[in-house]
Amino acid sequence: MKTNKTVISLREANQIDLVDYLAEMGYQPNKIRLEEYWYLSPFRNENNASFKVDRSKNIWYDHGEGIGGKLIDFGIRYYHCQLPELLAKLSCQFPFQQQIKPAITISTVQSVRPLKIREVHPVNSLDLFQYLKTRRIDFHMATTYCHEICFETGNKTGKALGFPNDQGGYELRNSSFKASVSPKAVTTLRNKGKQLAVFEGFFDFLSFKSIHQNLDLPETDFLILNSTAFFEKSRSVMEEYEKVDLFLDHDVTGERCTKLGLSWGVKYRDESCLYTGHKDLNEWVQFIGKRPEKSL
Repeated sequence: MKTNKTVISLREANQIDLVDYLAEMGYQPNKIRLEEYWYLSPFRNENNASFKVDRSKNIWYDHGEGIGGKLIDFGIRYYHCQLPELLAKLSCQFPFQQQIKPAITISTVQSVRPLKIREVHPVNSLDLFQYLKTRRIDFHMATTYCHEICFETGNKTGKALGFPNDQGGYELRNSSFKASVSPKAVTTLRNKGKQLAVFEGFFDFLSFKSIHQNLDLPETDFLILNSTAFFEKSRSVMEEYEKVDLFLDHDVTGERCTKLGLSWGVKYRDESCLYTGHKDLNEWVQFIGKRPEKSL
């Protein structure tokens, strides 16, 4: 039975709190001055924060490029998509009750603090191993490619899996936390292969490695985007290979990127049919692990 999904309006989309939205995407402010939140620009690599969000007005301005606007303007530029695509994506990301921007108070503004790394060491936390188990990721694969990151934000501390990118930043995940440590960038893993496998997130990559670890596969290099915003920017890397396998998400943005990749040539192949009916490869792996066994 087909269900109708409610797509939010332009007005509702622009009422989504920009600071909350950026946090959901993994971006944390480098500094906060009253109601001004300063970030390293999501549009490029930089060392000094030039991207400002005025939370009282819920608008952004990128001083490096001299452009700005509301949330819709940011989303269209960030995802390189049209308005209908972005509204559909926002409708999936934010439940209806979370769409209206809350009133900003002094306590709310002061509650958000830049995330700082305190320690980096091999994964040994029982909580993180349990988290890996729920995501059905092989422990050896996780400890090979990830670190345990001890971080602090404000007066709170925590531990998370940290997946490094090519610029020295990290993607952080635990059972209740998702963030990025700047700079935000892709992760490339080169094995002198002639083909490349492309994933949106590192859990999809770890899922691929987990389910193929005992199989004799052709030597393959890997590109983990860590954000679909890097898909088009990574074309020059993808063009270096004879074959490019795309393991992207079954959502508006993932399917748009897959379609774009396929338009670049026959060497680009859509491998998402492997997990048809599921959002991504890791969700499919989790589903396979939860299937009840057939009675004899």
